[in-house]
Amino acid sequence: MGRKVTVVGAGFYGSTTALRLAEYDVFDTVVLTDILEGKPEGLALDMNQSRSIEGFETKIIGATTTPEGAGYEATADSDVVVITAGLPRKPGMSRMDLLGVNAGIVRGVAENIAEHSPNAVIIVVSNPLDEMTSLTQIATGFPKNRVMGQAGMLDTARFTNFVAEKLAVKVGVVKTLTLGSHGETMVPVPSRCTVNGRALSELLSQSQIDDLVDRTRNGGAEVVALLKTGSAYYAPSAAAARMAKAVIEGSGEVMPVCAWVDGEYEISGVYLGVEAKIGRNGVEKVVESALTPSELAALKAAAEAVRAKQADIQRL
Repeated sequence: MGRKVTVVGAGFYGSTTALRLAEYDVFDTVVLTDILEGKPEGLALDMNQSRSIEGFETKIIGATTTPEGAGYEATADSDVVVITAGLPRKPGMSRMDLLGVNAGIVRGVAENIAEHSPNAVIIVVSNPLDEMTSLTQIATGFPKNRVMGQAGMLDTARFTNFVAEKLAVKVGVVKTLTLGSHGETMVPVPSRCTVNGRALSELLSQSQIDDLVDRTRNGGAEVVALLKTGSAYYAPSAAAARMAKAVIEGSGEVMPVCAWVDGEYEISGVYLGVEAKIGRNGVEKVVESALTPSELAALKAAAEAVRAKQADIQRL
């Protein structure tokens, strides 16, 4: 059979994710799909021609699909599926502004994936992230551990980068963490942030930390405003690809992801950004870590905000 990953959506995000996954050389096949005829096939042809230069053997296959399900046979029996389909944000748009239009797209994709790859682990990256992750689980009917969203990995990477730049240190010595939702109720966790093992609070004032937290929370919007068309994809694709790699390797890595929370942190029945152990079955377990009272309160508030929105998507 071989190890197979499908990336749905051949825009900048999807195509970059597909190439990163191919270059890891941990899959036998990467399938890239899109509804724009010929686009995924053309990108796949181009990527395959880079294999001898970059030294990877993973084969990339492009497949044009339709919302009705034609073309999805190319994705059959995928181990992992990354869903990037949907419209990106434009300047001034919130992630929630995409809810109605992307819900229809993502639901259709999820149903087609479930039909052709009933045992897959799904990583959702379409916005609004928390809501689309919940919708994908409902549409597929998959066990909740096999559907997760990419958010915390990206938000944490942004936070890490901003801290490293502020302190003029290497990113490798900075450890940060963000939980909560991907957006307005993101919960950066300064108590878990260190630089060379020293607490961030020893190195920066509270107001400086608050500024970095705020920039992290608005990290996507900052990129969107500068680009003017489209949204971020280099850092997001790196995050999604790392998650897919952790799944196929059964690595057991603990990563901040959007996962189903049922009892952890005294929060139940909602998809939320938390740390989770990632393996062949997707989320092997949600990892609870010590939070300060204010961080825990913020996480619970984020859970309730997301819960209200996720209730809405049942009707979409």
